[in-house]
Amino acid sequence: MNRSSRSTHGLASMADRVRAGLAIGAVAALAAVPTLAAAQAFPSQPISLVVPWPAGGGSDIAMRLLADGATRRMGAPVVVVNKPGAGGTVGLKEVAQSKPDGYTLAMLATGALFAQYNNPAANAVSDFELIAFFGDDPSALTASAKTGFKTVADFIAAAKASPGRLRNGNDQPGGTSHVTVSLLEKALGVRVIKVPYAGYAPTVQALLAGELDTVTVGVPDVLQHQQAGTVQMLGVAATQRHFLAPDVPTFREQGIDFVAGTWRVIIGPRGIPADRLATLESRLLETMNDPEFKTKARTAGFIVSPLGRADTARRLAAEDAAMYPVFLEAGLVKTRQK
Repeated sequence: MNRSSRSTHGLASMADRVRAGLAIGAVAALAAVPTLAAAQAFPSQPISLVVPWPAGGGSDIAMRLLADGATRRMGAPVVVVNKPGAGGTVGLKEVAQSKPDGYTLAMLATGALFAQYNNPAANAVSDFELIAFFGDDPSALTASAKTGFKTVADFIAAAKASPGRLRNGNDQPGGTSHVTVSLLEKALGVRVIKVPYAGYAPTVQALLAGELDTVTVGVPDVLQHQQAGTVQMLGVAATQRHFLAPDVPTFREQGIDFVAGTWRVIIGPRGIPADRLATLESRLLETMNDPEFKTKARTAGFIVSPLGRADTARRLAAEDAAMYPVFLEAGLVKTRQK
């Protein structure tokens, strides 16, 4: 073979190798496309929504409604997981320590704002990503029918006549109803025995069983018992009457400037990627703004007022600025003092 032939043959062989390499690369690239798409798809597996309270309470009911609606929009199941304990601290700590991949979310409530200052074991709100605001649920002071109380004035008179004898059911220190009764004591100038329960459902059951004189939980939690006549809502801690209990006056209508209750926020562990946060935020807001969802939530007794991440952060910052001085003055700040 002459030099020219060898040169031509060498070039042909090199071209063949280049074409073969390109072909292999193309096949590999095509094979990688589904894998890349799968890696980018979110969500592609069930999402856990941790409720740090027992099943059956107001927060549990609200989050199950949300999970059902969100499942339709996420393209993956949203599953409520109840993780009660220590006024909500146990479940929230587990979420704070979970992998920040967007597949573990939780419900944060008003009590967490207090717990971060009162309980050294509790997580700070800043340990979480704020994703969406669900809405407000005003507290009510509700008495057992056996007490004979009809108004807030009746409660005040009894509490002052026998200081420290009335038994109020609430969740554990740091929970919303515990904060509510602590602030109520200060506002009314009374003192009660605060009896902690693991959540609103067992608190209400204890009231019905005669273990308690009063409770400081949300309107939906006691509504059916109010209608049955086994309990008496004395006052709603809101700026206006609750749409489910229009006959029950607010504290303000009874001459007491007292507003308190639960707000609920959907959160995740700090560090969830921005694109996943955006997906979670948009689909949760779509769910909560859906007229059908709002109707279901209202029927169950919930006021839904959705907010996105930025507005939620501003709302919680305002709540913190307003409530911290109250906690401090009441001697409730035990940690993270500012």
